[in-house]
Amino acid sequence: MAVDPVASIIVPSYRGADRIPQLLDSLAAQQDGTPHFEVVVVVDGADDGSVALLENESRLDLRNMVFPENRGRVAALNAGFEAARGDVLIRCDDDLVVPPGYVAAHVEAHTSSGTIGVVGPTRDIHAPSAYARAYGEDAARKSLAHALSRPPQERWRLWAASCSITRETWESVGRYDDRYWGYGWEDVDYGYRLHSAGIPIDVVEALTAEHHGPARNAGARSVKAFEAGGARSTFRQLHPEAPIGEPAAGNGVWGLGVRLTAATMRSRRAAERVGRCIDRMLPLVPRPLGRKLAALAVESAGNAGATRSVDEERRAR
Repeated sequence: MAVDPVASIIVPSYRGADRIPQLLDSLAAQQDGTPHFEVVVVVDGADDGSVALLENESRLDLRNMVFPENRGRVAALNAGFEAARGDVLIRCDDDLVVPPGYVAAHVEAHTSSGTIGVVGPTRDIHAPSAYARAYGEDAARKSLAHALSRPPQERWRLWAASCSITRETWESVGRYDDRYWGYGWEDVDYGYRLHSAGIPIDVVEALTAEHHGPARNAGARSVKAFEAGGARSTFRQLHPEAPIGEPAAGNGVWGLGVRLTAATMRSRRAAERVGRCIDRMLPLVPRPLGRKLAALAVESAGNAGATRSVDEERRAR
């Protein structure tokens, strides 16, 4: 007789054939005594070989769901959570490599602490490059330190690629909001809804996972910042009471530079062009200057994206 899993790991995946094997290897290497868990992978259209790879996986209790077309991360998350059979529901993006105690630590956190949300921090892994040396590696260190130091009332903003709730909480708080389109903030929205419901959020350092999918250059990072800026505006419209404002360019010479650069970024393609221009400069300039240039592109793209509505950006693609 089949035994229901204690935990379900929900993996949204878009064109993930090159990323999924590392995640599956790390899940198959969970420590002895790990509670029984299943893996539910939602292939979000555009099968790039992911389906065959998943169907040949024999080490894990794994199911896959396949969308015939790309429907976006929110739809993939909601479908995976609704199909899950476990009591502890763990979101785990397909570009992570998790530690051997990952599943056990998620389950233990919910068993010992009552009704909570659990965040597993992620650490960006960069291949050597001019962008990584100038900006990516430093940004990764700061991001992880920031996550580990947030006070309880701010932890909702950390809800992201590796996190968990119980089935009871899922049924109470509900689905991810499908009004988010593109990159980012559907997860922060969920964290805020947990916070608003009075559910505390714990950040568990032992859950820290390697993130092998960070932006590899300033062009790609600028696109993410631009889309996240637009999603941030959606969040503010949906939750005007939340303690978060519009992104500010700042004062002085830096603020002027951000405003002027943002003015050239009228679409995600324009943001990418600016970032690519800076990528060409990074091998030629001193590292401190390169860091400033990459930061200028990213910050400007975030400010520019915040001025674009979702409908405008959809039409611009």
